[in-house]
Amino acid sequence: MSKHLVLQTDFGLQDGAVSTMYGVAYQVSDAIVVSDLTHGITPFNIFEGSFRLAQTVKYWQPGTVFVSVVDPGVGSNRLSIVAKLKTGHFVVTPDNGTITHLAELYGIEEVRIIDESIDRLPGSEKSATFHGRDIYVYNGARLASGEITFAEIGEVLPLDKVVKLPLHLSKFNGDTIEGNIDITDVNFGSLWTNIPEETWTDEFHAVQGKQYRVRVYHQGQLQYEETLPYVKTFADVQPGESLIYINSVYTVALAVHTGNFATAHNVGAGPDWSIDITPAI
Repeated sequence: MSKHLVLQTDFGLQDGAVSTMYGVAYQVSDAIVVSDLTHGITPFNIFEGSFRLAQTVKYWQPGTVFVSVVDPGVGSNRLSIVAKLKTGHFVVTPDNGTITHLAELYGIEEVRIIDESIDRLPGSEKSATFHGRDIYVYNGARLASGEITFAEIGEVLPLDKVVKLPLHLSKFNGDTIEGNIDITDVNFGSLWTNIPEETWTDEFHAVQGKQYRVRVYHQGQLQYEETLPYVKTFADVQPGESLIYINSVYTVALAVHTGNFATAHNVGAGPDWSIDITPAI
């Protein structure tokens, strides 16, 4: 085990919730290193939390334990789980779809169920609304520190019983490439699609410097249509101009140079947002 514990929540930093989780982790062991992925997930947005995990996990060494708490069903009969990825990383989280992107990109080796009545922060039994503190970071710290092993965490949950969110995978059809807009680059409003660079380059045969017709849809309704250049980076167009580029997770993305694409064009991201691109005529 790497002794690294990485936290992701939708809690924000306005109160003491995240600091409390740090405190619980270090009560378990002061030999671990606790870090943050983000605490800025849009409240209750499980899809966004799933994407951010997949964006980040591979840059941490195998054995790292991730705790992800985006949990609108806290205190209900939804399960609490620990997933072991085929990469050797671990994720402690509600079973609500949080590991969807990880399962698709990296694969899940095994999932185990946390017994919430037993494996929880001592003295927390009367609380049902802060499982980030009482269940997830507590067990994550025990796992990261080596106090427990993965095999000691409850019963195995069959992989076909794990909750998954629907994913709309990219596809290439004739002269059109289609995909989903998974996420926005939060501070800058760029739209990040799930169209892989390999498909864009090797199948669609996109060429930098050429123009492409872009259409963005929300629940199947056209929201944006424009011809944009495919370029290497933002500075290849003038400030305020829109562009197509390959982002840092190696998928096709849309941006405005020194601007905010999502705000400028009133578009968004998530499972209801899709895109298609064709060569400009």
